[in-house]
Amino acid sequence: MSLNATVSAERPHIAFFGRRNAGKSSVVNAVTNQRISVVSDTLGTTTDPVKKAMELLPLGPVVIIDTPGFDDVGALGELRVERTREVLRKTDIAVLVVDGAVGLTDADKELVAEFKERKLPHVIVYNKSDLLAEIPTARDEEIYVSALTGDRIDELKEKLALIVKDEKKEKKIVADLVEDGDAVILVIPIDGAAPKGRIILPQQQVLRELLDHHCRVICCQPEELKAAIDGLKHPPALVVTDSQAFGRVSRDTPDEIPMTSFSVLFARYKGRLESLIAGADALGSLQDGDRVLISEGCTHRRQCGDIGTVKLPAWIRKYTGAEPLFEFTSGGSFSENLSDYRLIVHCGGCMLNEKEMQYRQQAAANAGIPMVNYGIAIAKMNGILDRALKPLCPVNGES
Repeated sequence: MSLNATVSAERPHIAFFGRRNAGKSSVVNAVTNQRISVVSDTLGTTTDPVKKAMELLPLGPVVIIDTPGFDDVGALGELRVERTREVLRKTDIAVLVVDGAVGLTDADKELVAEFKERKLPHVIVYNKSDLLAEIPTARDEEIYVSALTGDRIDELKEKLALIVKDEKKEKKIVADLVEDGDAVILVIPIDGAAPKGRIILPQQQVLRELLDHHCRVICCQPEELKAAIDGLKHPPALVVTDSQAFGRVSRDTPDEIPMTSFSVLFARYKGRLESLIAGADALGSLQDGDRVLISEGCTHRRQCGDIGTVKLPAWIRKYTGAEPLFEFTSGGSFSENLSDYRLIVHCGGCMLNEKEMQYRQQAAANAGIPMVNYGIAIAKMNGILDRALKPLCPVNGES
């Protein structure tokens, strides 16, 4: 697969932090050899995080993020600092850019302490080394560079590449559940909510991974599943369905054939599966007036019959016999104050990187609020959660 085909959520997110005028944007531009960020001597030139998915040798496919100065001031400055802190949630590797002529300030040290608290791999980059009469000896996590002259920028890229290599995980979405040559059926509903002319990202990723694993993949709609199974000489090794078709697909798939959903696979791939399974138990105890947050990681245009805002609330009302109060978030928005919710129902997170997805689960856990994802919730409400999890059991040791 071409490196350019790597989706942003699967790329290491490398974020550049620092005080205003430390030279963050200049270092970003020097590292990428592009004018990604506006550079100026004026304090606070970068007012919003600037994100760019790109190929960066020798790192490979990455997402580079330039952030506003974390020492910004005033009402607008506080908002910018908050946006910078939001970036921390999705950062895989942090780069702290320090004015080499000034050195580490107390604010810089506080940010380094936060990196360490989050166990976040990081590099401290002392910029403007061209202004120094002598370059001090740097520790392993430090480097002196000059964005102006390009001095040691290549060494910085090599240092980041080593961290990327160390952090990279060979996790699989589905390929570790099947063998080369297996037949797998993907059930992909095409309805009013389906994007015209394409299939959604988790379906694309599962399909591509199975093809790379030399599986024979059959894609069909729910009403075609029986015929697809009957047309095979041997039963498929696995049936994977869109969660909203769970009920029908379960009925049409013989018990001896393993079955799960794209969303359940992504619960294992990006999140903490065990806690999401535990969160499903909270569905049965919802009462009238309980606040339920339904959160999606993407910002797609809502359609008639949208799963997040229409179908899930209806299914939850039917399952519980109660009238909870539903609230919705999408994209990068995720409330810092979760304590008033009784339950959080989250999408599979295909548009979020693993760091952001796990941050959201940890935020819910810290607030003592159960969290479940779409696929696990729908399986629970259809009475087929055990069946949907069974294909994952040999890998995860779940019961």
